[in-house]
Amino acid sequence: MNKDYATKYIGQTITVEMDRQMGSKHPKWGFIYPINYGEIPGTKAPDGEAVDAYVLGVFEPLAEFTGKCIAVIHRTDNDDDKLIVVPEDKEYSDEQILALTEFQERYFSPTVVR
Repeated sequence: MNKDYATKYIGQTITVEMDRQMGSKHPKWGFIYPINYGEIPGTKAPDGEAVDAYVLGVFEPLAEFTGKCIAVIHRTDNDDDKLIVVPEDKEYSDEQILALTEFQERYFSPTVVR
C-alpha cells in the first residue's frame, strides 16, 4: 500500500477540522472518542475521503486544531492511514501513540511511521 500520501505531512504544521470531537460517539460502531479526531481539509486519501488525523495532547473537545504532525499510523491491512497531530511543545513515543489510539486501531494492524 502507498503510505507516501500521508508521510509527506510529517514535520509540517497542519490544521485539523474535527468530525469526531473528544467525548462524541461513533455513529455506526458506538464507541466513544477519547481524543479529538478529524480530517485535513482540501486533501484526498486513497479511500477518496480527506486525510484523517488524531489530535493528541489536547484534553478538551475541539472544532479545529493547528499543530505539528509527528507521525503516521500506517494500517498494514487497510489503505486509510491516520496522521498524528500534537501541540508544538508535545512529543509522544510510538508506544504512547498506539496506546492513545487503541480505541479504534485495535480493529486493524497499525504501525507507527516517523
